[in-house]
Amino acid sequence: MTARFVFAILAALLSLTAPARAGALQEANEVLFKQLKSEHRLSDAELQRVKQIFATSGFMGQGNPAITRHPMTPEDCRARIPGGVNQYNSARNTRICGDRYMAPLYDPRRERPEDAKACIDMFEFPNIPCTYPVVWTKAKEAAEVCAAVGKRICDAHEWEGACAGALEPPDYPFGAGSVAAMRSIHNSKYAASASWAYGPAFQRGVCAQNSEKSASCGGGGYNSCGSNTYPTGAFSKCTSGLGVYDLHGNAAEHMNLPMAPDQMASTGSTKLGVTEMKGSWFIWDKYRAHPDWCRWRAPYWHGTRVMSPSSHENYHLGFRCCKTID
Repeated sequence: MTARFVFAILAALLSLTAPARAGALQEANEVLFKQLKSEHRLSDAELQRVKQIFATSGFMGQGNPAITRHPMTPEDCRARIPGGVNQYNSARNTRICGDRYMAPLYDPRRERPEDAKACIDMFEFPNIPCTYPVVWTKAKEAAEVCAAVGKRICDAHEWEGACAGALEPPDYPFGAGSVAAMRSIHNSKYAASASWAYGPAFQRGVCAQNSEKSASCGGGGYNSCGSNTYPTGAFSKCTSGLGVYDLHGNAAEHMNLPMAPDQMASTGSTKLGVTEMKGSWFIWDKYRAHPDWCRWRAPYWHGTRVMSPSSHENYHLGFRCCKTID
C-alpha cells in the first residue's frame, strides 16, 4: 500500500460531513450507554444525566470513529485475561465500595481494605474491563459524569496512592502559594522513592503503551487524531498493589489538585481546585514525553479550574472516578 493511497483514504474519511461524523459518534456512544446501564446498574435518571453531558460536549466518546484505529479488540482483550473479566468483580470490594470494579484506597502497611474511607475505579471510565476509555473529556465534564453516577472526581493524592499501592495522607503544601511551588515541594519529597504501579523502574511492554498516533495527527485536533487506545485491563501486569489498572498508558486522566483545604473533593467540597493530568498515554513505549512515576505531579499544563468551561480536552485524555464511603 503506497503512502499516496493511505493519505487518499485519510482524506476521504476526513471529508465526511459533520452530521455523518456526529452520527457515527452518537451510535458508538449508545452502545457505551447500554454497557454503563447494565454493568453499573444506573438508574434511568443517572443514565439520562450522563447522556446530557456527552451530548453537550459533542466530542466525548471512545474516539472519533472516522479515524480511530484501536490496536486490540474487546474480544481479544477478554481472551487474554486468565479466568475472564469476572475475576475483576471482587465481592469484597463491591461490598466495601458499593459498586462493581472499584478498589478500596488505604495503606496496607497499617490498614485493612475495610478501613478505607474512599474507593477508586479499577479502570478508566466507563470503568468496565475490556472497553475503550472515554476521551475528549474536559475536567469539568469528568467531574460532572462522576457526580452523575454517584461518585466524584479524585484528588491528586488519591490517584497517586492508588498507583503507588498505598494511600498516604493529603500532602498539599497550601502555603506555597502557586501550583509551581506546590509541585516542586511535592516532587522533591517523593523523587527518591519514585515507582510505577508495577514496580520500582519503568518498563516497556507492561502497560497499554505501544499503540501509535494517527498518521494525520499533528496539533491534536478531533478530525486528525484518532484515540488509538487499548481495551481497559488488557495488560494484566499493569496493575498496582491496590488492584488498580492502566494507571500508565491508554489515556491520561483528569484529577483535582486542591489549592486550599476547602477545595478537596475527598472532604466533600464541590468548589474544587485546578486541573491535574495524571499518567502517561498510549504511545509511551515509543515516546516518553514527560516523567510518569506514580506520585509525580505535572506542570500546570493547559491549566484552569476544574469546573471551568474551558478546561482542556484531547484525544488521549480521559478520567476515572473516586467515591467517598462511610
